[in-house]
Amino acid sequence: HDVSATGSTYFVEPMSAVNANNALRELELKEKKEIERILAELSAEAAGYRSAIDLDYQLLVQLDVIFAKARLSYQMRAGEPIMNEKGRVELRKARHPLIDPKTVVPISLRLGTDFDSMIITGPNTGGKTVTLKTIGLLTLMAECGLHIPAGDGSTLSTFEAILADIGDEQSIAQSLSTFSSHMRTIVDVVAQCDDRTLVLFDELGAGTDPAEGAALATAIIEFCRKMGSRVVATTHYAELKLYAMRTKGVINASCEFDVETLRPTYRLLIGIPGKSNAFAISRKLGLAEEILKEADSLVDKSDKDFEDVLSQLESQRQQMEAARVEAERLRQETAKIKQQSEQYQAQLQKEKEKAMESARKEAQSIIEEARAAANLASEELKAMKKQLQDQADTTGFNQRQAELRRNLNEAEDKLRAVQPKKERPKPSRGILVGDTVELLKLGTKASVIGINKDGSLQLQAGILKMTAAPEEVYLLENENPYKEKGGHPKHSGREMKLSAMPTEIDLRGMDAIEAICVLDRYLDEAMRANLPQVRIIHGKGTGTLRAAVQQDLRKNKYIKSFRLGVYGEGEDGVTIAEFR
Repeated sequence: HDVSATGSTYFVEPMSAVNANNALRELELKEKKEIERILAELSAEAAGYRSAIDLDYQLLVQLDVIFAKARLSYQMRAGEPIMNEKGRVELRKARHPLIDPKTVVPISLRLGTDFDSMIITGPNTGGKTVTLKTIGLLTLMAECGLHIPAGDGSTLSTFEAILADIGDEQSIAQSLSTFSSHMRTIVDVVAQCDDRTLVLFDELGAGTDPAEGAALATAIIEFCRKMGSRVVATTHYAELKLYAMRTKGVINASCEFDVETLRPTYRLLIGIPGKSNAFAISRKLGLAEEILKEADSLVDKSDKDFEDVLSQLESQRQQMEAARVEAERLRQETAKIKQQSEQYQAQLQKEKEKAMESARKEAQSIIEEARAAANLASEELKAMKKQLQDQADTTGFNQRQAELRRNLNEAEDKLRAVQPKKERPKPSRGILVGDTVELLKLGTKASVIGINKDGSLQLQAGILKMTAAPEEVYLLENENPYKEKGGHPKHSGREMKLSAMPTEIDLRGMDAIEAICVLDRYLDEAMRANLPQVRIIHGKGTGTLRAAVQQDLRKNKYIKSFRLGVYGEGEDGVTIAEFR
């Protein structure tokens, strides 16, 4: 069948195996052709749905992007910024998304409000460049529809371009120094900047003569400002610090540095220029004091005075910050104490109300039990009267029953007197005939119908007349009982002197508790006067007073029946009650 390359080995294949292998090969070719045919048919069938499949693909890609944004936002604990097109930026507790959230120090800054440019100064490794990158990166994230790792209420603007010169692109192969590499980028930035751009400069003017570099940096920033750009730049030049202090619309900022520990705090301080702290850091690291004194003597006096002013400002700022923290701590403690006091007062008030409610319910229960006992005794007395064959005088029984009900009503009045009294202002004038007054002991209203020579007042409360001293009443200056519709004065039904036994009683203007108290007394007197029936005026209104009256009549053992009035009697506004 075959031979090896060396010719030392011969391969022999029986004829039966050759035929079998050929058959297997033919079957494999047929299988491949069948697979191709099936795939071709499926492709041809799917071709009719090409547009729908393409649309589904695009939708799935969009959904995948949305879910990816959501997962990223959740991982970064990010939130949606407030967007504007006016170049206004305000970041609150913003974090660089690529720094570990456990170690990153949030920064807060604003731009485009009362100033359009910011000069950030401070020592190396203090966080100046990270601040630049945070501003640029968060702006790009927001423009891409991503949430940003910043606090609620953070505001960002949309820009046509974000122009940045960050990092050192010096190259030996291209003969580019540090200054040349920066200037090559700055040339492109200056050519493109306008009122729709955000410009970020890192170490602007570095890598050349300090005097020339500072002058060039100032001119570049001023040019970008005139073009309307928002500018953020970092530098070590004192000239730029003075430029920011003297120029309207430009503000100083600094990255805080702890000289004691030789470590930056990475906090951004708005409005305060920073120090390089070269001498302090060198002294902390052990540089000879003699060298430091020599270096200090070589510093220009104006520069030294400026650094002293910065040191004083920083010291005052730290004192104010400590005072602010202490004031905030005291405010929180005061608020906590106030909250605890309010909760304690509320708890005391609840306990007081709970005790009063419990006492009122207990007293009311006692009164209801006594009233039930009186009604039961009355039933027994009536049953005894019916059994009597002679015509004995029953007036004594009625008087006894009326006296018992009066005692119950007095107990109920004492219960109502337990309610807390409200402080009211003194009346601005004296009491005149026609005024409405409130009886202090009874808590009900009455009209003044006359004034006696001794100064006492003649009062009328509904169908009842009484006499009271001026100190026993309170003048209701804003109420006149005769101004009400129909000319009906407000009634209380409290009895002092009974002039006559009328066949009707007017309960309008009373609450349910007062009305029932007045009604029970009136029914006692009507029964003693042997009236066959009485007319109770309660008005239509919401029906609350009518329901209370009829509920009381059902419990009264002296009432045989009662009904609502018909046409000519007052209809639903009155109830006619018939005695047994």
